Amino acid sequence: MRKIGVVTATRAEFGLLKPLIQKLSNEDIFEVSVLVTGAHLSEEFGYTYKEIEEAGIPIAAKIECLTGDDNGAGITQVMAKAMTGFADYFAKNHLDLLIVLGDRYETMAVCIAAMNAGVPIAHIHGGETTEGAIDEAIRHSITKMSLLHFTATDIYRKRVIQLGEDPKRVFNVGALGADNIKHMEFIPKEELIKEVLEIAAKDGNGTSAGIYTDSKDENERSSNVLKACDKYAVVTYHPVTLDENSGVEKLDELLKALDKYKDMNFIITKANADAGGRQINARLDEYAVARDNVVVVTSLGAKRYLSAVKEAAAVIGNSSSGIIEAPCLHVPTVNIGDRQKGRLMPESVISCEPDCASIVKAIDTALSDDFRQKVKAMDNPFGDGETSAKIVEVLKKYFESNRTLDIKKQFYDIDIMNI
Repeated sequence: MRKIGVVTATRAEFGLLKPLIQKLSNEDIFEVSVLVTGAHLSEEFGYTYKEIEEAGIPIAAKIECLTGDDNGAGITQVMAKAMTGFADYFAKNHLDLLIVLGDRYETMAVCIAAMNAGVPIAHIHGGETTEGAIDEAIRHSITKMSLLHFTATDIYRKRVIQLGEDPKRVFNVGALGADNIKHMEFIPKEELIKEVLEIAAKDGNGTSAGIYTDSKDENERSSNVLKACDKYAVVTYHPVTLDENSGVEKLDELLKALDKYKDMNFIITKANADAGGRQINARLDEYAVARDNVVVVTSLGAKRYLSAVKEAAAVIGNSSSGIIEAPCLHVPTVNIGDRQKGRLMPESVISCEPDCASIVKAIDTALSDDFRQKVKAMDNPFGDGETSAKIVEVLKKYFESNRTLDIKKQFYDIDIMNI
């Protein structure tokens, strides 16, 4: 039996990895250990490790790493704690392979510990670019520490090869988000809205509209919920970690733009545990308290989040979910600023500058009938929704032909003309 570790540090990451974890666990040749760290273990970020437990997935280890600071020094300290914690885990537990996803700073620290312990790494979603975030450098660094690569598009596969990785170890399998969407049983809209408001009230991020107050009985409350949320957008704004102040000041431009749409409601999901994330989340709480068409939640979980996107008029912000998941659901996206700059942008994505006027113009376009019809007819560029199955098949073939994975690898040179 091959022992495979899967690392997850955030709610979004687990939402993507969940179908892969389940498929790997269903294979007799794999013993899967889910290793939980980062924001999952923080009350401030919603104790989202509980979503893993609720999914019936055993957690092999919980390794704390967050500190109370999300400035540059604090992020470095988080990475140091993650490296130390996972170094201890790898010293005591043998793994034949470690699977990681994306570009989190905690993930990079885990990969350094794995590399030093001689654990082969398989990296998902490499080759992508995000020019406005430190994630750009982290993602490519993880690529160079990894033995196997699973990319979301052929363009990204070519970038990984350009980084010197052997084409025989780089597989275009599509995006895990498309996989989730294809196989998910979505929550009906009326039920979803009730759950969203319940979560917001529990978080203390409430709605000031009287939509959800103790003075209302259950029937009246439900009626108001449905009326209030007839038309809404999903908003997620993460720190722009290469900007001064991590882009926190630009958040106010987005909030000014949202104020132009009094006839719409906004479900806002809080930022991740990035540099500047706590400032953004505090500002979002302040914003919601004074408005009757805004609800802020710490975490919806993958199923609720994708169900919310499916029924939304638009997705607004700077999250990668607006670039991958929203297009797969044929929902327009307003992508703000440089955080996702460099990614493949489907036709449903409208990119704009992070100022109020530009954001309003982009939202108006996204809500227009002509654009919405165009989005409904467009093709999904992120695969056929069978990403997890493809990854599992590749891993089975690798382990069938190799007793152990050889972590020694040569740099793959490509011909470069006229540089």
